[in-house]
Amino acid sequence: MKIRKYVFAALGCVCLGLGTVGIFLPVLPTTPLYLLTVFFFANSSQRLHDWFLGTGLYRKHLESFVKKRGMMRSTKISVICTVTLLMGFGFYMMARKGVWIPCIILAVVWVGHILYFTLCVKTIPQDEASAGSGRAETGNAETSGTVCEAAGAGGERKDLETD
Repeated sequence: MKIRKYVFAALGCVCLGLGTVGIFLPVLPTTPLYLLTVFFFANSSQRLHDWFLGTGLYRKHLESFVKKRGMMRSTKISVICTVTLLMGFGFYMMARKGVWIPCIILAVVWVGHILYFTLCVKTIPQDEASAGSGRAETGNAETSGTVCEAAGAGGERKDLETD
């Protein structure tokens, strides 16, 4: 059982590193990797789990998702613009060399990205976002106004062994 905890801790560290790199490279998805980090840390050690939930990375990129609240409009626009610019540059470089299959794949990923952030991620007002950060909420979070439902809240810990 101790080996399992070490494997989960190692996988959590790998996901944390890749997710952090994903902040700068849109090819690596930051949010899913951070959600995996929460899962692996929660299953490896209460201390690691609590530490990650207290980091600024978690609060900035995941807290609103975990609470099923969404993102502020400015954050959504920033993410969409950054990814569009970087993917557009990649598309341009590949199209210039005549590599069309990866261009098509990149275009499909870009369209999926746009659809996800516009239709599936709820837009929350600035005042609601700042009021919710820094305090733990209980009860059900409002999820109306979105087309997609978030699959699981990565911040929960159930029936796990302690260190």
